[in-house]
Amino acid sequence: MAVLQSSMETLHSILPSFLLASSFLLVVVYFFLKKTSSKRLNLPPCPSKLPIIGNLHQLGNSPHLSLSCIAEKFGPIFYLQLGHIPTVIISSARLAKEVLLTHDLALASRPQLYSAKHLFYNCTDMVYSPYGAYWRHIRKICILELLSPRRVQSYGFIREEEVKRMVNRIAQGYPSTTDLTKILGLYANDVLCRAAFGRDFSGGGEYDLHGFQKMLEEYQILLGGFNLGEYFPSMEWINTLTGMKSRLINTFRRFDSFFNDIIEEHQNPNRISQEHKDLVDVLLDLQKGGSLDMALTMDNIKAVILDMFAAGTDTTFIILDWAMTELVMNPKAMEKAQHEIRNVMGERTIVLESDLPGLHYLKAVIKEIFRLHPPAPVLVPRESMEDVVIDGYDIPAKTRIFINAWAIGREQQSWNNPEKFEPERFIGSSIDFRGQDFELIPFGAGRRSCPAITFGVATVELALAQLLHSFDWELPTGVEAKDLDMTEVFGITMHRVQHLIVVAKPHFTKILQC
Repeated sequence: MAVLQSSMETLHSILPSFLLASSFLLVVVYFFLKKTSSKRLNLPPCPSKLPIIGNLHQLGNSPHLSLSCIAEKFGPIFYLQLGHIPTVIISSARLAKEVLLTHDLALASRPQLYSAKHLFYNCTDMVYSPYGAYWRHIRKICILELLSPRRVQSYGFIREEEVKRMVNRIAQGYPSTTDLTKILGLYANDVLCRAAFGRDFSGGGEYDLHGFQKMLEEYQILLGGFNLGEYFPSMEWINTLTGMKSRLINTFRRFDSFFNDIIEEHQNPNRISQEHKDLVDVLLDLQKGGSLDMALTMDNIKAVILDMFAAGTDTTFIILDWAMTELVMNPKAMEKAQHEIRNVMGERTIVLESDLPGLHYLKAVIKEIFRLHPPAPVLVPRESMEDVVIDGYDIPAKTRIFINAWAIGREQQSWNNPEKFEPERFIGSSIDFRGQDFELIPFGAGRRSCPAITFGVATVELALAQLLHSFDWELPTGVEAKDLDMTEVFGITMHRVQHLIVVAKPHFTKILQC
Protein backbone atom coordinates (compact mmCIF):
# COMPACT_ATOMS: atom_id res chain seq x y z
CA MET A 1 0.00 0.00 0.00
CA ALA A 2 2.85 2.34 0.87
CA VAL A 3 4.46 1.57 -2.47
CA LEU A 4 1.23 2.42 -4.31
CA GLN A 5 0.89 5.68 -2.42
CA SER A 6 4.48 6.58 -3.21
CA SER A 7 3.91 5.85 -6.89
CA MET A 8 0.82 8.06 -6.95
CA GLU A 9 2.70 10.91 -5.33
CA THR A 10 5.47 10.57 -7.88
CA LEU A 11 2.91 10.59 -10.69
CA HIS A 12 1.23 13.72 -9.35
CA SER A 13 4.59 15.44 -9.07
CA ILE A 14 5.63 14.76 -12.65
CA LEU A 15 2.16 15.16 -14.24
CA PRO A 16 2.35 18.96 -14.70
CA SER A 17 5.76 18.69 -16.34
CA PHE A 18 4.51 15.84 -18.52
CA LEU A 19 1.45 17.82 -19.63
CA LEU A 20 3.57 20.90 -20.35
CA ALA A 21 6.03 18.88 -22.39
CA SER A 22 3.17 17.15 -24.24
CA SER A 23 1.49 20.47 -25.01
CA PHE A 24 4.75 21.91 -26.27
CA LEU A 25 5.28 18.85 -28.45
CA LEU A 26 1.77 19.12 -29.88
CA VAL A 27 2.34 22.80 -30.70
CA VAL A 28 5.64 21.98 -32.42
CA VAL A 29 4.01 19.15 -34.37
CA TYR A 30 1.07 21.43 -35.32
CA PHE A 31 3.29 24.16 -36.72
CA PHE A 32 5.51 21.60 -38.43
CA LEU A 33 2.51 20.00 -40.11
CA LYS A 34 1.12 23.44 -40.98
CA LYS A 35 4.43 24.49 -42.47
CA THR A 36 4.75 21.23 -44.34
CA SER A 37 1.18 21.57 -45.58
CA SER A 38 1.75 25.14 -46.74
CA LYS A 39 4.86 24.02 -48.58
CA ARG A 40 2.78 21.53 -50.49
CA LEU A 41 0.51 24.31 -51.70
CA ASN A 42 1.42 25.71 -55.07
CA LEU A 43 0.76 29.35 -54.22
CA PRO A 44 1.15 32.14 -56.80
CA PRO A 45 4.55 33.89 -56.89
CA CYS A 46 5.14 36.31 -54.04
CA PRO A 47 7.55 39.23 -53.57
CA SER A 48 9.92 38.96 -50.61
CA LYS A 49 8.25 39.72 -47.28
CA LEU A 50 9.21 41.42 -44.06
CA PRO A 51 8.58 39.85 -40.66
CA ILE A 52 5.13 40.53 -39.15
CA ILE A 53 3.92 43.05 -41.77
CA GLY A 54 4.58 40.79 -44.76
CA ASN A 55 4.12 42.80 -47.97
CA LEU A 56 2.21 45.74 -46.51
CA HIS A 57 5.10 48.10 -47.13
CA GLN A 58 4.81 47.47 -50.88
CA LEU A 59 1.28 48.89 -51.25
CA GLY A 60 2.38 52.54 -51.25
CA ASN A 61 0.07 55.56 -51.35
CA SER A 62 -1.53 54.45 -54.63
CA PRO A 63 -2.06 50.69 -54.32
CA HIS A 64 -3.47 50.30 -57.85
CA LEU A 65 -0.19 51.64 -59.24
CA SER A 66 2.01 49.67 -56.82
CA LEU A 67 0.14 46.44 -57.56
CA SER A 68 0.45 47.08 -61.28
CA CYS A 69 4.23 47.45 -60.93
CA ILE A 70 4.46 44.19 -58.95
CA ALA A 71 2.41 42.45 -61.66
CA GLU A 72 4.95 43.53 -64.30
CA LYS A 73 7.59 41.56 -62.41
CA PHE A 74 5.64 38.61 -61.00
CA GLY A 75 2.87 38.17 -63.55
CA PRO A 76 -0.91 38.69 -63.68
CA ILE A 77 -1.52 36.63 -60.54
CA PHE A 78 0.59 36.95 -57.43
CA TYR A 79 0.34 36.37 -53.71
CA LEU A 80 0.82 38.93 -50.93
CA GLN A 81 0.87 38.46 -47.19
CA LEU A 82 -0.73 41.68 -45.94
CA GLY A 83 -0.19 41.51 -42.21
CA HIS A 84 -2.19 38.44 -41.18
CA ILE A 85 -4.27 38.43 -44.38
CA PRO A 86 -3.42 36.03 -47.24
CA THR A 87 -4.14 37.95 -50.43
CA VAL A 88 -4.14 37.25 -54.17
CA ILE A 89 -3.99 40.02 -56.78
CA ILE A 90 -5.44 39.55 -60.28
CA SER A 91 -4.25 41.87 -63.05
CA SER A 92 -5.38 40.38 -66.38
CA ALA A 93 -8.66 39.92 -68.22
CA ARG A 94 -8.01 36.19 -68.67
CA LEU A 95 -7.62 35.56 -64.94
CA ALA A 96 -10.40 37.98 -64.01
CA LYS A 97 -12.67 35.74 -66.04
CA GLU A 98 -11.57 32.74 -63.95
CA VAL A 99 -12.33 34.58 -60.74
CA LEU A 100 -15.58 36.26 -61.79
CA LEU A 101 -17.03 33.54 -64.00
CA THR A 102 -15.41 30.12 -63.64
CA HIS A 103 -15.11 30.29 -59.83
CA ASP A 104 -17.75 32.95 -59.28
CA LEU A 105 -19.70 31.03 -56.61
CA ALA A 106 -16.67 29.82 -54.64
CA LEU A 107 -15.32 33.38 -54.59
CA ALA A 108 -18.60 35.21 -54.09
CA SER A 109 -18.21 36.24 -50.47
CA ARG A 110 -16.77 39.40 -48.96
CA PRO A 111 -14.21 39.73 -46.19
CA GLN A 112 -15.58 41.33 -43.05
CA LEU A 113 -13.69 44.60 -43.25
CA TYR A 114 -13.35 46.54 -40.03
CA SER A 115 -14.30 49.83 -41.70
CA ALA A 116 -17.29 48.34 -43.54
CA LYS A 117 -18.66 46.77 -40.34
CA HIS A 118 -18.66 50.20 -38.70
CA LEU A 119 -20.12 52.15 -41.62
CA PHE A 120 -22.59 49.66 -43.08
CA TYR A 121 -24.47 48.54 -39.99
CA ASN A 122 -22.38 45.43 -39.47
CA CYS A 123 -22.14 44.76 -43.22
CA THR A 124 -25.89 44.40 -43.78
CA ASP A 125 -25.75 46.36 -47.04
CA MET A 126 -25.51 44.70 -50.44
CA VAL A 127 -21.90 45.54 -51.33
CA TYR A 128 -20.15 44.28 -48.19
CA SER A 129 -22.57 41.65 -46.94
CA PRO A 130 -21.02 38.14 -46.91
CA TYR A 131 -22.45 35.62 -49.35
CA GLY A 132 -25.52 33.86 -48.00
CA ALA A 133 -29.31 34.01 -47.67
CA TYR A 134 -29.38 37.60 -46.43
CA TRP A 135 -27.18 38.89 -49.25
CA ARG A 136 -29.30 37.06 -51.86
CA HIS A 137 -32.40 38.62 -50.31
CA ILE A 138 -30.99 42.16 -50.41
CA ARG A 139 -29.68 41.77 -53.97
CA LYS A 140 -33.08 40.53 -55.12
CA ILE A 141 -34.72 43.63 -53.64
CA CYS A 142 -32.18 45.90 -55.35
CA ILE A 143 -32.51 44.25 -58.76
CA LEU A 144 -36.30 43.78 -58.83
CA GLU A 145 -37.54 46.73 -56.78
CA LEU A 146 -34.96 49.53 -56.55
CA LEU A 147 -32.90 49.38 -59.75
CA SER A 148 -35.05 47.59 -62.31
CA PRO A 149 -35.07 49.05 -65.84
CA ARG A 150 -38.65 50.20 -65.29
CA ARG A 151 -37.75 51.98 -62.04
CA VAL A 152 -34.69 53.64 -63.63
CA GLN A 153 -36.80 54.78 -66.57
CA SER A 154 -39.37 56.29 -64.20
CA TYR A 155 -36.67 58.66 -62.92
CA GLY A 156 -35.98 60.01 -66.40
CA PHE A 157 -37.75 63.29 -65.60
CA ILE A 158 -35.37 63.82 -62.66
CA ARG A 159 -32.31 63.39 -64.87
CA GLU A 160 -33.67 65.78 -67.49
CA GLU A 161 -34.58 68.46 -64.93
CA GLU A 162 -31.25 68.22 -63.14
CA VAL A 163 -29.32 68.40 -66.42
CA LYS A 164 -31.14 71.65 -67.22
CA ARG A 165 -30.30 73.03 -63.80
CA MET A 166 -26.65 72.03 -64.23
CA VAL A 167 -26.47 73.80 -67.61
CA ASN A 168 -27.96 76.97 -66.12
CA ARG A 169 -25.42 76.93 -63.29
CA ILE A 170 -22.59 76.71 -65.81
CA ALA A 171 -24.05 79.42 -68.08
CA GLN A 172 -24.26 81.87 -65.19
CA GLY A 173 -20.49 81.75 -64.84
CA TYR A 174 -19.66 82.88 -68.38
CA PRO A 175 -17.46 84.71 -69.37
CA SER A 176 -15.60 83.97 -66.13
CA THR A 177 -14.14 80.57 -65.40
CA THR A 178 -16.25 77.75 -63.99
CA ASP A 179 -15.37 75.17 -61.34
CA LEU A 180 -16.88 72.33 -63.34
CA THR A 181 -15.89 69.68 -60.79
CA LYS A 182 -18.05 71.31 -58.12
CA ILE A 183 -21.04 71.67 -60.45
CA LEU A 184 -20.76 68.03 -61.56
CA GLY A 185 -20.71 66.99 -57.90
CA LEU A 186 -23.92 68.94 -57.27
CA TYR A 187 -25.57 67.36 -60.32
CA ALA A 188 -24.68 63.81 -59.29
CA ASN A 189 -25.84 64.44 -55.72
CA ASP A 190 -29.11 66.05 -56.78
CA VAL A 191 -30.06 63.23 -59.16
CA LEU A 192 -29.32 60.59 -56.55
CA CYS A 193 -31.02 62.42 -53.68
CA ARG A 194 -34.18 63.08 -55.66
CA ALA A 195 -34.40 59.47 -56.82
CA ALA A 196 -33.52 58.00 -53.42
CA PHE A 197 -34.97 60.52 -50.96
CA GLY A 198 -37.58 62.44 -52.94
CA ARG A 199 -35.82 65.82 -52.83
CA ASP A 200 -32.50 67.48 -53.56
CA PHE A 201 -30.26 69.24 -51.07
CA SER A 202 -28.42 71.79 -53.21
CA GLY A 203 -31.03 74.51 -52.80
CA GLY A 204 -30.78 76.86 -49.85
CA GLY A 205 -27.25 75.77 -49.06
CA GLU A 206 -28.37 72.40 -47.68
CA TYR A 207 -25.61 70.59 -49.59
CA ASP A 208 -22.97 72.50 -47.66
CA LEU A 209 -25.03 72.52 -44.45
CA HIS A 210 -25.12 68.72 -44.36
CA GLY A 211 -21.46 68.59 -45.35
CA PHE A 212 -22.12 66.04 -48.09
CA GLN A 213 -18.79 66.60 -49.82
CA LYS A 214 -16.81 66.08 -46.63
CA MET A 215 -18.89 63.03 -45.71
CA LEU A 216 -18.29 61.43 -49.10
CA GLU A 217 -14.57 62.19 -49.06
CA GLU A 218 -14.19 60.67 -45.60
CA TYR A 219 -16.22 57.64 -46.70
CA GLN A 220 -13.89 57.07 -49.65
CA ILE A 221 -10.76 57.32 -47.53
CA LEU A 222 -12.02 55.13 -44.69
CA LEU A 223 -13.10 52.31 -47.01
CA GLY A 224 -10.29 52.44 -49.54
CA GLY A 225 -7.32 53.93 -47.75
CA PHE A 226 -4.63 52.26 -45.70
CA ASN A 227 -5.98 50.93 -42.40
CA LEU A 228 -3.32 49.11 -40.39
CA GLY A 229 -5.83 47.38 -38.12
CA GLU A 230 -7.60 45.90 -41.16
CA TYR A 231 -4.65 43.58 -41.71
CA PHE A 232 -4.24 42.50 -38.08
CA PRO A 233 -7.77 41.42 -37.06
CA SER A 234 -6.62 40.14 -33.66
CA MET A 235 -5.17 43.56 -32.85
CA GLU A 236 -8.19 45.82 -33.38
CA TRP A 237 -6.97 48.07 -30.58
CA ILE A 238 -4.56 49.50 -33.15
CA ASN A 239 -7.53 51.32 -34.70
CA THR A 240 -8.08 53.16 -31.43
CA LEU A 241 -4.45 54.26 -31.26
CA THR A 242 -4.38 55.46 -34.89
CA GLY A 243 -7.67 57.35 -34.54
CA MET A 244 -9.31 55.19 -37.22
CA LYS A 245 -12.06 53.99 -34.88
CA SER A 246 -13.06 57.50 -33.83
CA ARG A 247 -13.14 58.64 -37.48
CA LEU A 248 -15.35 55.69 -38.40
CA ILE A 249 -17.70 56.33 -35.49
CA ASN A 250 -17.95 60.03 -36.31
CA THR A 251 -18.63 59.42 -40.01
CA PHE A 252 -21.16 56.69 -39.22
CA ARG A 253 -23.03 58.96 -36.81
CA ARG A 254 -23.27 61.72 -39.40
CA PHE A 255 -24.67 59.37 -42.03
CA ASP A 256 -26.97 57.69 -39.49
CA SER A 257 -28.36 61.01 -38.28
CA PHE A 258 -28.99 62.12 -41.85
CA PHE A 259 -30.76 58.86 -42.73
CA ASN A 260 -32.86 59.04 -39.56
CA ASP A 261 -34.07 62.49 -40.63
CA ILE A 262 -34.88 61.21 -44.12
CA ILE A 263 -36.83 58.21 -42.81
CA GLU A 264 -38.68 60.38 -40.30
CA GLU A 265 -39.73 62.69 -43.14
CA HIS A 266 -41.04 59.72 -45.12
CA GLN A 267 -42.97 58.33 -42.15
CA ASN A 268 -44.64 61.66 -41.41
CA PRO A 269 -48.40 61.13 -42.00
CA ASN A 270 -48.70 64.75 -43.19
CA ARG A 271 -46.07 64.31 -45.90
CA ILE A 272 -47.39 65.21 -49.34
CA SER A 273 -47.61 62.04 -51.42
CA GLN A 274 -45.29 61.92 -54.41
CA GLU A 275 -46.34 60.93 -57.92
CA HIS A 276 -43.19 58.81 -58.24
CA LYS A 277 -42.04 56.73 -55.29
CA ASP A 278 -38.44 57.28 -54.29
CA LEU A 279 -36.17 54.46 -53.14
CA VAL A 280 -36.84 55.08 -49.45
CA ASP A 281 -40.59 54.87 -50.13
CA VAL A 282 -40.07 51.52 -51.85
CA LEU A 283 -37.98 50.11 -48.98
CA LEU A 284 -40.42 51.28 -46.29
CA ASP A 285 -43.37 49.86 -48.26
CA LEU A 286 -41.58 46.52 -48.53
CA GLN A 287 -40.87 46.55 -44.80
CA LYS A 288 -44.51 47.29 -43.91
CA GLY A 289 -46.01 45.01 -46.55
CA GLY A 290 -44.92 41.81 -44.88
CA SER A 291 -44.49 40.09 -48.25
CA LEU A 292 -40.73 39.63 -47.95
CA ASP A 293 -39.10 36.27 -47.36
CA MET A 294 -36.90 37.91 -44.73
CA ALA A 295 -37.88 40.93 -42.63
CA LEU A 296 -35.96 44.17 -43.07
CA THR A 297 -34.91 46.10 -39.99
CA MET A 298 -34.51 49.86 -40.06
CA ASP A 299 -30.73 49.40 -39.91
CA ASN A 300 -30.94 47.12 -42.96
CA ILE A 301 -32.78 49.86 -44.83
CA LYS A 302 -30.22 52.48 -43.83
CA ALA A 303 -27.38 50.20 -44.93
CA VAL A 304 -28.92 49.86 -48.40
CA ILE A 305 -29.56 53.61 -48.56
CA LEU A 306 -25.89 54.27 -47.81
CA ASP A 307 -24.90 51.98 -50.70
CA MET A 308 -27.13 53.96 -53.05
CA PHE A 309 -26.17 57.39 -51.72
CA ALA A 310 -22.40 56.99 -51.63
CA ALA A 311 -21.85 54.82 -54.70
CA GLY A 312 -24.53 56.53 -56.78
CA THR A 313 -23.22 60.02 -56.17
CA ASP A 314 -19.52 59.26 -56.38
CA THR A 315 -19.42 57.08 -59.49
CA THR A 316 -21.47 59.50 -61.60
CA PHE A 317 -19.42 62.50 -60.52
CA ILE A 318 -16.06 60.78 -61.09
CA ILE A 319 -16.88 59.56 -64.61
CA LEU A 320 -18.23 62.94 -65.71
CA ASP A 321 -15.24 64.78 -64.23
CA TRP A 322 -12.70 62.49 -65.91
CA ALA A 323 -14.65 62.59 -69.19
CA MET A 324 -14.63 66.39 -69.38
CA THR A 325 -10.98 66.49 -68.30
CA GLU A 326 -9.90 64.09 -71.05
CA LEU A 327 -12.02 65.85 -73.68
CA VAL A 328 -10.63 69.27 -72.77
CA MET A 329 -7.13 67.79 -73.07
CA ASN A 330 -8.00 66.17 -76.43
CA PRO A 331 -9.75 68.85 -78.55
CA LYS A 332 -10.10 66.58 -81.62
CA ALA A 333 -12.10 64.03 -79.62
CA MET A 334 -14.15 66.87 -78.13
CA GLU A 335 -14.91 68.26 -81.58
CA LYS A 336 -15.85 64.83 -82.90
CA ALA A 337 -18.25 64.20 -80.02
CA GLN A 338 -19.86 67.62 -80.39
CA HIS A 339 -20.21 67.20 -84.15
CA GLU A 340 -22.06 63.91 -83.67
CA ILE A 341 -24.42 65.31 -81.04
CA ARG A 342 -25.21 68.50 -82.94
CA ASN A 343 -25.86 66.56 -86.13
CA VAL A 344 -28.36 64.34 -84.34
CA MET A 345 -29.98 67.26 -82.51
CA GLY A 346 -30.30 69.70 -85.37
CA GLU A 347 -31.82 72.93 -84.05
CA ARG A 348 -33.05 71.43 -80.80
CA THR A 349 -31.29 72.65 -77.68
CA ILE A 350 -32.42 69.97 -75.22
CA VAL A 351 -31.01 66.45 -75.44
CA LEU A 352 -33.57 63.77 -74.66
CA GLU A 353 -32.87 60.27 -73.44
CA SER A 354 -34.44 59.00 -76.65
CA ASP A 355 -31.54 60.69 -78.53
CA LEU A 356 -28.84 58.72 -76.70
CA PRO A 357 -28.96 55.40 -78.63
CA GLY A 358 -27.80 57.23 -81.78
CA LEU A 359 -24.76 58.83 -80.12
CA HIS A 360 -22.20 56.11 -80.84
CA TYR A 361 -19.08 58.22 -80.42
CA LEU A 362 -20.34 59.60 -77.11
CA LYS A 363 -20.80 56.05 -75.87
CA ALA A 364 -17.27 55.24 -77.05
CA VAL A 365 -15.96 58.21 -75.04
CA ILE A 366 -17.66 56.90 -71.91
CA LYS A 367 -16.26 53.40 -72.43
CA GLU A 368 -12.78 54.87 -72.85
CA ILE A 369 -13.19 56.74 -69.56
CA PHE A 370 -14.25 53.53 -67.81
CA ARG A 371 -11.14 51.86 -69.26
CA LEU A 372 -8.62 54.55 -68.30
CA HIS A 373 -10.25 55.81 -65.12
CA PRO A 374 -12.44 53.12 -63.52
CA PRO A 375 -14.23 54.72 -60.54
CA ALA A 376 -13.06 51.87 -58.29
CA PRO A 377 -9.52 51.14 -59.55
CA VAL A 378 -9.26 48.02 -57.38
CA LEU A 379 -12.61 46.26 -57.16
CA VAL A 380 -14.16 45.59 -53.75
CA PRO A 381 -12.33 42.47 -52.51
CA ARG A 382 -13.79 39.00 -52.62
CA GLU A 383 -13.04 36.19 -50.20
CA SER A 384 -12.75 32.53 -51.14
CA MET A 385 -15.26 30.26 -49.40
CA GLU A 386 -13.41 27.09 -50.41
CA ASP A 387 -10.10 25.98 -51.91
CA VAL A 388 -9.85 26.69 -55.66
CA VAL A 389 -7.21 26.46 -58.37
CA ILE A 390 -6.61 29.52 -60.58
CA ASP A 391 -4.16 29.34 -63.45
CA GLY A 392 -2.65 26.23 -61.86
CA TYR A 393 -2.10 27.91 -58.47
CA ASP A 394 -3.71 26.82 -55.21
CA ILE A 395 -5.91 29.46 -53.60
CA PRO A 396 -6.88 28.34 -50.07
CA ALA A 397 -10.22 29.14 -48.47
CA LYS A 398 -10.42 32.48 -46.60
CA THR A 399 -8.00 34.14 -49.05
CA ARG A 400 -8.75 37.75 -49.92
CA ILE A 401 -8.84 38.42 -53.67
CA PHE A 402 -8.36 41.83 -55.27
CA ILE A 403 -8.92 42.54 -58.97
CA ASN A 404 -6.94 45.49 -60.32
CA ALA A 405 -9.44 46.91 -62.84
CA TRP A 406 -7.11 49.85 -63.47
CA ALA A 407 -4.31 47.50 -64.61
CA ILE A 408 -6.68 45.38 -66.71
CA GLY A 409 -7.79 48.53 -68.54
CA ARG A 410 -4.16 49.09 -69.53
CA GLU A 411 -3.21 45.50 -70.32
CA GLN A 412 -1.00 45.31 -73.42
CA GLN A 413 -2.55 42.01 -74.54
CA SER A 414 -6.01 43.59 -74.71
CA TRP A 415 -5.41 47.15 -75.87
CA ASN A 416 -3.29 48.96 -78.46
CA ASN A 417 -1.64 52.11 -77.11
CA PRO A 418 -3.32 51.49 -73.72
CA GLU A 419 -2.08 54.75 -72.17
CA LYS A 420 -3.63 56.86 -74.93
CA PHE A 421 -7.12 58.38 -74.73
CA GLU A 422 -8.64 56.98 -77.91
CA PRO A 423 -12.44 56.51 -78.00
CA GLU A 424 -12.18 55.29 -81.60
CA ARG A 425 -10.99 51.91 -80.28
CA PHE A 426 -14.60 51.18 -79.30
CA ILE A 427 -16.20 52.14 -82.62
CA GLY A 428 -17.32 48.90 -84.21
CA SER A 429 -16.22 46.96 -81.11
CA SER A 430 -18.62 44.75 -79.18
CA ILE A 431 -16.73 45.24 -75.90
CA ASP A 432 -18.97 46.65 -73.21
CA PHE A 433 -18.69 47.33 -69.46
CA ARG A 434 -21.68 45.33 -68.24
CA GLY A 435 -19.72 42.32 -67.01
CA GLN A 436 -19.56 40.10 -70.10
CA ASP A 437 -16.24 41.37 -71.44
CA PHE A 438 -13.48 40.97 -68.87
CA GLU A 439 -11.15 43.48 -70.55
CA LEU A 440 -13.48 46.20 -69.22
CA ILE A 441 -14.97 45.54 -65.78
CA PRO A 442 -15.41 48.87 -63.94
CA PHE A 443 -18.59 47.48 -62.33
CA GLY A 444 -17.21 43.99 -61.72
CA ALA A 445 -18.92 40.87 -63.07
CA GLY A 446 -20.71 37.78 -61.87
CA ARG A 447 -22.78 37.54 -58.72
CA ARG A 448 -21.15 40.51 -57.01
CA SER A 449 -21.34 42.90 -59.96
CA CYS A 450 -22.92 46.31 -59.38
CA PRO A 451 -26.69 46.21 -60.06
CA ALA A 452 -26.85 50.00 -60.53
CA ILE A 453 -25.17 50.06 -63.96
CA THR A 454 -28.33 51.12 -65.81
CA PHE A 455 -29.05 53.94 -63.35
CA GLY A 456 -25.45 55.21 -63.39
CA VAL A 457 -24.95 55.07 -67.16
CA ALA A 458 -28.24 56.85 -67.88
CA THR A 459 -27.24 59.65 -65.49
CA VAL A 460 -23.81 60.00 -67.11
CA GLU A 461 -24.82 59.78 -70.78
CA LEU A 462 -27.53 62.44 -70.66
CA ALA A 463 -25.39 64.89 -68.73
CA LEU A 464 -22.32 64.49 -70.92
CA ALA A 465 -24.34 64.81 -74.13
CA GLN A 466 -25.98 68.02 -72.92
CA LEU A 467 -22.68 69.52 -71.70
CA LEU A 468 -21.08 68.96 -75.09
CA HIS A 469 -24.15 70.22 -76.97
CA SER A 470 -24.75 73.37 -74.91
CA PHE A 471 -21.20 74.73 -74.60
CA ASP A 472 -17.90 75.12 -76.35
CA TRP A 473 -15.17 74.32 -73.85
CA GLU A 474 -11.64 75.57 -73.36
CA LEU A 475 -9.07 75.96 -70.63
CA PRO A 476 -8.53 79.37 -68.99
CA THR A 477 -6.14 81.78 -70.70
CA GLY A 478 -2.54 80.76 -70.13
CA VAL A 479 -3.40 77.19 -69.10
CA GLU A 480 -2.51 74.31 -71.41
CA ALA A 481 -3.46 70.65 -71.27
CA LYS A 482 0.01 69.69 -70.06
CA ASP A 483 -0.49 71.98 -67.03
CA LEU A 484 -3.42 69.96 -65.66
CA ASP A 485 -2.61 67.92 -62.57
CA MET A 486 -3.79 64.37 -63.26
CA THR A 487 -2.83 63.09 -59.81
CA GLU A 488 -5.44 60.75 -58.38
CA VAL A 489 -6.78 60.52 -54.85
CA PHE A 490 -6.87 56.85 -53.95
CA GLY A 491 -9.77 55.54 -51.92
CA ILE A 492 -12.63 53.14 -52.50
CA THR A 493 -13.13 55.35 -55.57
CA MET A 494 -10.61 57.45 -57.48
CA HIS A 495 -10.98 61.09 -58.52
CA ARG A 496 -8.58 63.86 -59.44
CA VAL A 497 -6.86 65.84 -56.72
CA GLN A 498 -7.43 69.16 -58.51
CA HIS A 499 -10.77 70.58 -59.64
CA LEU A 500 -11.36 71.11 -63.35
CA ILE A 501 -11.51 74.87 -63.99
CA VAL A 502 -12.73 75.75 -67.49
CA VAL A 503 -14.31 78.42 -69.64
CA ALA A 504 -17.72 77.32 -70.92
CA LYS A 505 -18.98 79.45 -73.82
CA PRO A 506 -22.72 78.91 -74.48
CA HIS A 507 -23.30 77.48 -77.95
CA PHE A 508 -26.85 78.86 -78.12
CA THR A 509 -27.96 82.45 -77.70
CA LYS A 510 -30.75 81.31 -75.39
CA ILE A 511 -29.67 78.85 -72.72
CA LEU A 512 -31.92 76.08 -71.39
CA GLN A 513 -34.63 77.11 -69.00
CA CYS A 514 -35.77 74.89 -66.13
